[in-house]
Amino acid sequence: MTETTRPILIAGAGPTGLTLACELARAGVPFRLVEAAPGPQPGSRGKGVQPRTLEVFDDLGVVGRVLAHGRMAMPIRSTTPDGQVTLGGDAPASRPDVPYPASLITPEWRVEEALRLRLAEFGGAVEFGTTLDGFEQTADGVSAVLVRSGEAETVTASRLVGCDGGHSVVRKQAGIAFEGETRDAVRMIVADVEVDGLDRDAWHMWRQPDGLVTLCPLPSTGAFQFQASIAPGQNPDLGLANLQAILERRSGRTDLRLHEPAWSSLWRANIRLAERYRAGRVFLAGDAAHIHSPAGGQGMNTGIQDAHNLGWKLAAVVKGASPALLDTYEAERRPVAADVLTLSNARLAQAIDQQGIPVRRDASTTQLAIGYRGSALARDDRDDNAPLRAGDRAPDATGLTTTEGERRLFELTRGGQFTLLSFGTAALPADVRTLQVVERPAGPGDIADTGGHLAAAYGAAEGTLVVIRPDGYVGLISDAGDVSAVAAYLTEIGRPSVTESVLR
Repeated sequence: MTETTRPILIAGAGPTGLTLACELARAGVPFRLVEAAPGPQPGSRGKGVQPRTLEVFDDLGVVGRVLAHGRMAMPIRSTTPDGQVTLGGDAPASRPDVPYPASLITPEWRVEEALRLRLAEFGGAVEFGTTLDGFEQTADGVSAVLVRSGEAETVTASRLVGCDGGHSVVRKQAGIAFEGETRDAVRMIVADVEVDGLDRDAWHMWRQPDGLVTLCPLPSTGAFQFQASIAPGQNPDLGLANLQAILERRSGRTDLRLHEPAWSSLWRANIRLAERYRAGRVFLAGDAAHIHSPAGGQGMNTGIQDAHNLGWKLAAVVKGASPALLDTYEAERRPVAADVLTLSNARLAQAIDQQGIPVRRDASTTQLAIGYRGSALARDDRDDNAPLRAGDRAPDATGLTTTEGERRLFELTRGGQFTLLSFGTAALPADVRTLQVVERPAGPGDIADTGGHLAAAYGAAEGTLVVIRPDGYVGLISDAGDVSAVAAYLTEIGRPSVTESVLR
């Protein structure tokens, strides 16, 4: 079997593994997605989808399903110990460069459901009830043993990606250290319950000296997510009686009645980061590589974006690009996880001090500011102080006129391809999707920047060229209009002639 016919083996079919599988499937790259659990995981678990992740889902063609089962910018109704009530969480104003300005509340199982449906549309499926029992790798591939219904199968894969969670079998067998700490004193009960007597108009929070309790309505269901901080010495029992007692004590209300939990878990603060994201042909993504506190809903989102970054690079290498391209995955994504852990730790420390739950929703948690300036894949001829540089998230732009009507930029850049934006008239490479900014569109690829939002977002001058990567980040900007730089960049990044020295 060759590089192009051997599958990429993905262990773990949570949001990270499913996103990676969708990326590979739409690129026509063979893969197998295995999941030890016998079926889809229950429970709301991570319920916040950040604006940057919604952009990833937009690119994958799944955002409509996710939005249909969620609520954007859910208000937070907070009650203090003295009974004062505040209502916050207003949606930020819409912007031409940001299509999804606020986070979305939706159960994690709904996210997985939407991704599985999209994967099926691409012709893929999850192999549930299939355990990765072990693996060995050589310079040419990975030999893995899969067990299903007691029967063992040896699979030869080109690469293995561990998306199998905090207790990752892949990470452990690859010998990659998982550095950090577990704080057993910081715990939280999380459960999905139906509630009698409470409106679903807001995320309800009550704080008392002994801790915080919250009830967040889960859109598209009849349930709420129950969260309660559990300090040392407090009862961690997951039964209905204890949940009801905590709610009454901390909310001061006896008119609210909980039903038997449909799903529950006792969360402990386990904050860790993998020493590295790669060991030869084995990669880590999602919770297998980093575990965060719930501060701002970062964990699931960070994993999904790991997969978005890794997926196009794996596909490019399978199709002939240099394997050195895969070195940029850890170089770009591990610092992101480290920054998220710093944020999570700060919020967790505050939560411990306030005997509460680390909840945060502001500009620092949207993940729109995540970027890869300084990456081997980021090149431009701009001043250091320029607002937009290579490596930054590629902004959206509304009010673009095409021969088929008005569009926004993200509609034209979907599909996991490189896109070249040209604000000039120079002859351009013919083997890349190109959007040519013109005064009046006359053919495919022509766009008129009717509202001026595109030039403003990209700080474009006459002749500016911008390469947008398949994962929606700016790869190259040439305000000088250097066509040869664009051609060289595309050859080095996505063609077999890439030299390892260029990308390291």
